[in-house]
Amino acid sequence: MWDKLTHWLHSSETPTPDRIVSLWPVDMHSHLVPAVDDGVNTLDETMQCLRQYAEWGIRGVISTPHISQDYYPNTRDQLLAAAQPIEQAIAAENLPLTFTVAAEYLLDEHFYDLLQKRELLSFGPNQYVLIETGWASAPLQFESYLFSLQQKGYTPVLAHPERYRYYHEDIDKLLVLQEKGCLFQLNLLSLTGRYGKAVQHVAQHLLKAKTIQFIGSDLHRPADLAALPGAFTSSLYPLLLQQPLLNASLL
Repeated sequence: MWDKLTHWLHSSETPTPDRIVSLWPVDMHSHLVPAVDDGVNTLDETMQCLRQYAEWGIRGVISTPHISQDYYPNTRDQLLAAAQPIEQAIAAENLPLTFTVAAEYLLDEHFYDLLQKRELLSFGPNQYVLIETGWASAPLQFESYLFSLQQKGYTPVLAHPERYRYYHEDIDKLLVLQEKGCLFQLNLLSLTGRYGKAVQHVAQHLLKAKTIQFIGSDLHRPADLAALPGAFTSSLYPLLLQQPLLNASLL
């Protein structure tokens, strides 16, 4: 890892998309199942994204539709069924990547019920579960959720921790979640300033602390594909090389 960093720092070569796959062989956060949440609307849009992924050399995609009680009450069976036409289209075009479905769960009462029933869509060798919180405030029982997930044999992964503004004034509270067994997934577009300077600053802080286990696109539409390579040419790219990333373990 340090050899990669040293090479980048002393090379006049600008990082290009062909380096993407070395850090990001699997995208484990995206919204590419059509018409189930605020992501893509059609199978054609899904395939536009997957063709670009294949060109970059990405070998696996784990799409994570939202599941929440109030906005996207998707079910496990519904999402698994919705993935089948995508898998068929990938096979028909002979794209060199795999496609599976998990979910991005909002920590609400519906999530708690699903957890108790062990009906969560997980991914990877350690039954990772991607979770998110509301944008206004963290759940009052956040640490209790983390404990319950681990008691059930799951590994919690917090989606885009850099984007929760209620942690921006006290990042130490965010880092405590890692002490409680929660892994962090960084949105690549946070490195480019897509969500604003404050989010980019927190992303930098988390990277400097070497707290990122997964990187993901959080891709919702084909129009955002063009911005993703910017993460690998940003000034924060060298810090990505220092992270204990687990994306490759998902192959």
